[in-house]
Amino acid sequence: MTEASPWWTPDVHADRRPRLMLRNGIAAGLRDWFAAHDFVEVQTAALQVSPGNEAHLAAFATEAVGPDGARAPLYLHTSPEFACKKLIAAGETRIFSFGPVYRNRERGPLHHPEFTMLEWYRVGEAYESLMLDCAAFLALAATRTGATIFSFRGRDCDPFAEPERLTVADAFAHHAGIDLLATVAADGSTDRDALHAALTHAGLRTAPDDSWADLFSRVMVEKVEPFLGQGRATILCEYPVAEAALARPSQRDPRVAERFELYCCGVELANGFGELTDADEQRRRFVIEMDEKQRIYGERYPLDEDFLSALAIMPPASGIALGFDRLAMLATGAQKIEDVIWTPVA
Repeated sequence: MTEASPWWTPDVHADRRPRLMLRNGIAAGLRDWFAAHDFVEVQTAALQVSPGNEAHLAAFATEAVGPDGARAPLYLHTSPEFACKKLIAAGETRIFSFGPVYRNRERGPLHHPEFTMLEWYRVGEAYESLMLDCAAFLALAATRTGATIFSFRGRDCDPFAEPERLTVADAFAHHAGIDLLATVAADGSTDRDALHAALTHAGLRTAPDDSWADLFSRVMVEKVEPFLGQGRATILCEYPVAEAALARPSQRDPRVAERFELYCCGVELANGFGELTDADEQRRRFVIEMDEKQRIYGERYPLDEDFLSALAIMPPASGIALGFDRLAMLATGAQKIEDVIWTPVA
């Protein structure tokens, strides 16, 4: 088998360049959109004392060496979220960050260790406003590339159609025949045994040491996600509180949170929240996440105490992160994320 030529060889670059130029066009269009809607672009530091506190996120670790030789651990950020929320606490009201983030243990057709994240925040606005933004961005990307349809692995999605809104509970019921909220209590706590029994009844594989979160993820991956964003985009909303560590509980139902994800062609593009601003509750959730990380991976990340202090004065806001490379991939017809990254990691 002949080894593929590196991306920097002139003939390979010539094949890749049209999609890369379209990527630039989408980025320019998004910046124009944000400027027209009174958003301020911010640039956040990539080096942070904590890379985030979600159990399954893996970070790149490094260290700072001071003039006196003292050493302190640092991490490349997995998202600009903590820094952006500090800026909101400082007084910014509409901001967006557009730049590289870093995640370890991730590489494949839809994953890259360094990728571009678009993250934006609206102070004093409901998280449904972010859903409207997402619909606008799908149409913008398609217009910039001339695409009339997004296609990926045999699935099609009309980027100009109004996205469907589907709750996680309805998705579990429709695609897996599982009553998810029957396994969630009014205080957000979960019943592992009840969900395990539901998966067994549905014919899904389980393991004796599966947690409620493991079981939830298995249904999502095997039964729900493949059917999302077909024909038109899907906004999957109202995640159980246990699966929304950074989101505030819904006023309609305390078992679920103001969290949604955007899907096209079965591909997750964005993750949005009505932001949690209760610092004590956020600390409690982070500790739970890090305990789970310790259980699974044998490691944990420190808490960003500055972030928790800023959260105490942060006003109500909604925020969202969108994987820009995935959007560019779908809008240009690429079949893997590296096809729209200018210089893929070696």
